[in-house]
Amino acid sequence: MTESAAESASHHELEAAEQSSGLVSKGLAAGKVGTLSGAILGISCVAPGYTLTASIGLIVAAVGLKMPAIFIAGFIPMFLTAYAYRELNSRAPDCGASFTWSTKAFGPYVGWMCGWGMVMASIIVLSNLAAIAVEFFYLFIARISNNPSIADLADNKAINIVTTLVFLALATAIASRGITTSERVQYVLVGFQMIVLLAFAVMAFVHVGRGDAPVGLSFDLDWFNPFSGLALSAFVVGVTGSIFAFWGWDTCLTLGEESKDPTKVPGRAGLLCVLSILATYLLIAVAVMMYAGVGETDLGLGNPDNAENVFAALADPIMGHWAGPFLFLAILASSVASLQTTFLPAARAMLAMGAYKAFPARFAEVSPRYLVPSFATITAGVVTGVFYTVVSLLSESALLDTIAALGIMICWYYGITAFACVWYFRRELFANARNVVFKFLFPLLGGIVLAAVFVIAIGESMNPENGSGAEIGGIGLVFFMGFGILLLGAVLMLVWRSVNPAFFRGETLRHDTPSLVE
Repeated sequence: MTESAAESASHHELEAAEQSSGLVSKGLAAGKVGTLSGAILGISCVAPGYTLTASIGLIVAAVGLKMPAIFIAGFIPMFLTAYAYRELNSRAPDCGASFTWSTKAFGPYVGWMCGWGMVMASIIVLSNLAAIAVEFFYLFIARISNNPSIADLADNKAINIVTTLVFLALATAIASRGITTSERVQYVLVGFQMIVLLAFAVMAFVHVGRGDAPVGLSFDLDWFNPFSGLALSAFVVGVTGSIFAFWGWDTCLTLGEESKDPTKVPGRAGLLCVLSILATYLLIAVAVMMYAGVGETDLGLGNPDNAENVFAALADPIMGHWAGPFLFLAILASSVASLQTTFLPAARAMLAMGAYKAFPARFAEVSPRYLVPSFATITAGVVTGVFYTVVSLLSESALLDTIAALGIMICWYYGITAFACVWYFRRELFANARNVVFKFLFPLLGGIVLAAVFVIAIGESMNPENGSGAEIGGIGLVFFMGFGILLLGAVLMLVWRSVNPAFFRGETLRHDTPSLVE
């Protein structure tokens, strides 16, 4: 089958799925994304290189040698929720994803707030990733030029903000050039990132095997057991941290309308993405633990001096002076790749909300040349730039606060989507064993865990000590960036309802009815 014929077939499949579920076409490029490319885009959005260097030290400080078990424990709610996404996408492939499905299950108000959480989570991540990219950019330049003072430029607030805005502008431009351009860029960036991470792990194992590793721990299967040697508080810390670590896999599901098989490819890509990410995390975790141990001195992973950037401390000892900079470049590539792909779910969520009149109609505009939501993409870039600038001026540690706030947003819209799956398919949950497992038990359990973490995160965010220490009126800045943004969304929702009530009357996107369930 030729490429054009395949795209035509995908377009017809998408039309049939949309018509049967009461959805509308948005004008995106159909038949462009396959299972592998979808998984690549999802892996890019997760950014394993950046996530690992930022989280390993923090997790080890809480659980020590149980880091692999914590990754597994945190992976479970993400894996369970992935099935909710897969089942919903197979019935109603739509670029609005969580927004569309939660609206069809619970009505326009819950749907609008779910969509708002999805968009703002992406905005928060974009601001964080741009800042990380800037930090590693100056670190890499300083390293290859043998001028350590260049790395200090990232600490200059004015230079940091300006450079971050430049990175955002470049990422916005690439995201506006079409899904095929994004896909090609990601193959290069993700490929390089994963190759370097694999080389890093292999070289760590080689050092252990030769006996010249600083610690040289022996492998122990008990590291993978989350049911022994872990206090409840440590378990909660692990799950909360991994929500950040695994975020981004749902990008695969926002590309349903651009996939070669809209009802199957996104779900397969999402599952392939989360499984690949878990395997990567476990490989790196075991490698660095066996090499450096979890002590609090020297290269130990528990050393607080290395906690914020473990790879910076281990790059040269493991890979050598000449190969070490490649790890810095890999983290830079990880941040830049994720920065670019994170525009995809944000822009497509806004596109869907515009198409169904939950947002102004301008957001439904699609570039006739590149077949991407141009206005929504540019808006995401501008809002991210403003958000990062404001947070940077208010907080001395904007990165720490944005990561903390992100957990609130992710639990909000992931959790709603998981529960939406159960309610959407409620009339067929017990039709067969498959439905009981994949449409009921898995989504329900995932939703319950995410809801519990959401409640815990809200309470903790009010304490300034659980973030950077920045506060407004004695309440932590994290609370305002997390729950406060959700409250702002509720106000904007009511304002938009008074301006254009069509969506809230159920005129543009139908509420759950028997006709929507086959």
